[in-house]
Amino acid sequence: MAVTGPGSDLEQAVAEFAGVRPRLFGIAYRMLASVTEAEDLVQDVWLRWQSHDRAAVDNPAAFLATMTTRLAINVTQSARVRRETYVGPWLPEPVDTRADPHLGAERGEALEFAVLLLLERLSPTERAAYVLREAFDYPYRQIADIIELNEPAVRQLVSRARKRVLVERRTPVTKTEQRRLLKAFVSAARSGDMTALEELFAADVISYSDGGGAVRASRFPVVGVSRVAKYHKAFALRFWAGVDVSWASANGQTAALLSRDGEVFAVVTVTASEEGIDQVLWMMNPAKITAVAPQAAEGP
Repeated sequence: MAVTGPGSDLEQAVAEFAGVRPRLFGIAYRMLASVTEAEDLVQDVWLRWQSHDRAAVDNPAAFLATMTTRLAINVTQSARVRRETYVGPWLPEPVDTRADPHLGAERGEALEFAVLLLLERLSPTERAAYVLREAFDYPYRQIADIIELNEPAVRQLVSRARKRVLVERRTPVTKTEQRRLLKAFVSAARSGDMTALEELFAADVISYSDGGGAVRASRFPVVGVSRVAKYHKAFALRFWAGVDVSWASANGQTAALLSRDGEVFAVVTVTASEEGIDQVLWMMNPAKITAVAPQAAEGP
């Protein structure tokens, strides 16, 4: 006998939501570049799904993706206001991609740090169109329904966003090479080897430190081979004393977890092209590194 009644209806609602939750989180994270904000948004979607007239929904997966995207557009708009007053450089919140390399996406686009930073320059609607198309391969017509625009307008949004990312982003090195460069950087930074550091960097290398005012960190990006090398050499002795380094996967690339007395206090990674390391990303805000800090590190 089939089970009916309020209990079975809620069980079905739970099952439908759980089936698409990875995708909902994937959309929210790519829109917000924050694990905490993405999890909060997905929880909000769940609460709304519980109280919604689900009998009127023909396609739960499409409905939930639409709700997630529209809420994310709104949150993105308010997040930009908050980031204008953020202390020092703002960097995306790293997320573990070892268990789920694509965070519910059919393709890995809009997950790497370099792309997320570029997407910050797009309007929330442009970003939504790009994420839905490039990461999840949604049809243009469905994207149009989700963001409430006509299909030609959506095609234009995606094209404009895609061109901007392609123009402003250098062709990245392989994951193996990125890992090699990161390990070489950590070694050179730890020893304060100016020559080794300079040899790793692209001419216009930038070092960002995201401390959010919670810890000591540079409040301005450091730019250029010589300046970035001198910057890392200057604090090598005091900073690296007693530091243990382990390795993890964050946003589809290798990251270094720095810890003292067993507690991770920084997540460091680099983005690189054939010209060398383009960006050094120091993520040190304690509130933003919890998604990777508890992990067991990967092997060397």
